[in-house]
Amino acid sequence: MRATLLPRALFLALIFLFSLAIPGCQAGPQQNEAATPEAMREAMVKTQLENRGIKDKAVLDAMRRIPRHLFVPGNLKTRACEDNPLPIGSGQTISQPYVVALMTESLKLSKSDRVLEIGTGSGYQAAVLAEIVKEVYSIEIIKELADRAKKTLESQKYKNVTVKCGDGYAGWKEHAPFDAIIVTAAAEKIPQPLIDQLKPGGRLSIPVGPQKEVQKLMLLTKRADGSIEKTCITEVLFVPLTREK
Repeated sequence: MRATLLPRALFLALIFLFSLAIPGCQAGPQQNEAATPEAMREAMVKTQLENRGIKDKAVLDAMRRIPRHLFVPGNLKTRACEDNPLPIGSGQTISQPYVVALMTESLKLSKSDRVLEIGTGSGYQAAVLAEIVKEVYSIEIIKELADRAKKTLESQKYKNVTVKCGDGYAGWKEHAPFDAIIVTAAAEKIPQPLIDQLKPGGRLSIPVGPQKEVQKLMLLTKRADGSIEKTCITEVLFVPLTREK
């Protein structure tokens, strides 16, 4: 995700700041600084999620409950529920609420599921998953973010989330197979290890496409015979999936 050449670094930073879904991508009005975090979350769920067609009650309830402002830097807490991504340091962002809800809903999760997340970031997506499923395993390649997310999740008493720093391209074989996998960065092609680590009937949500172009948010379902069904959910703009060198 980080590049050695300054022009490339600036380009990727811009992608991160605008890595939101094409439908409804414009930011709404700035949050009222006098509003309580609870009121901000309620407004976020009603206007950004329900009004755009998110229907999964477990997803809506999770995003109502989770204190999103605790997953962003202190100077951005009053903006935590805005309709756009926000920077969290190391050139990364916390995703737009609608994107989090859309990707989570697409996985059709149940309480007994075990889920792998590639790209922990702030830890917010992992928290949403943890409210819905039995176990969450999350991998973040940037150590600073992995450490911070782990502390935030622990402070919120999420005992069903395990975070590690590493290259998510290879998945997490020790804990496979998974009922669902979610990838929060764009791959030019879908990593085969992630497909291999899905259970039959498992779902994979991942943005796919070149770095400099709009990508497709894909949902893959693994059939009982091991074949893959692919569906395009929408167009998105994410930073590339980073590999260890």
